[in-house]
Amino acid sequence: MRVLGLTGGIGMGKSTTAALLKRAGMRVFDADAAVAALQAPHGAALPAIGRLVPGSVHDGVLDRAVLRQAALSDPVVMRGLEGIIHPLVRRARQRFLARARRDGCRWVVLDVPLLFETGTDRICDRVVVVSAPASIQRQRVLRRGRMTPAQIDAVIARQMPDAERRRRADVIIETGLSRHETVRQVRRLLYALREGRPAAWAAAGGKPA
Repeated sequence: MRVLGLTGGIGMGKSTTAALLKRAGMRVFDADAAVAALQAPHGAALPAIGRLVPGSVHDGVLDRAVLRQAALSDPVVMRGLEGIIHPLVRRARQRFLARARRDGCRWVVLDVPLLFETGTDRICDRVVVVSAPASIQRQRVLRRGRMTPAQIDAVIARQMPDAERRRRADVIIETGLSRHETVRQVRRLLYALREGRPAAWAAAGGKPA
């Protein structure tokens, strides 16, 4: 079994790309979904989060606004939160990979926003980076209506620069053009995964497998 890493900054179109891969039949581990489950009502991470940020958990329910503000304004809180979440996500990822291996999957996808930052790229055979111009990135996140412009700036500043992700990528999916173009690039990637030949990877804009 081979592992495809999928990553990209906030608002870059990674979730759209992951959905296209899943629709094509690939098995996808969604790190964001794993985090959401850990932070859901009575989730496994909430007791530790409540101790880290007093007032962020009430009756087994997380106040996301309180946690977000605390994490973005205090690096110590952010590191503490990562220390709680990352090991739990890693265990969920290990369970996912074990199931996929037992099921005989040829390729699986690890959809992880902090793929490089957490070192998860080391267990990947190939890494796809999803990218878009900074102006489009900010517009997308603003349209979600969940963060202020200052909070968006803080999140982007914490993430690995897009140029560095692109440099470390095996394949880059450009999502700033149109959905049709994104779909076309994903199809080329799927062909490369299926064929595995150097020419197929070159056509997908990547390095030979």
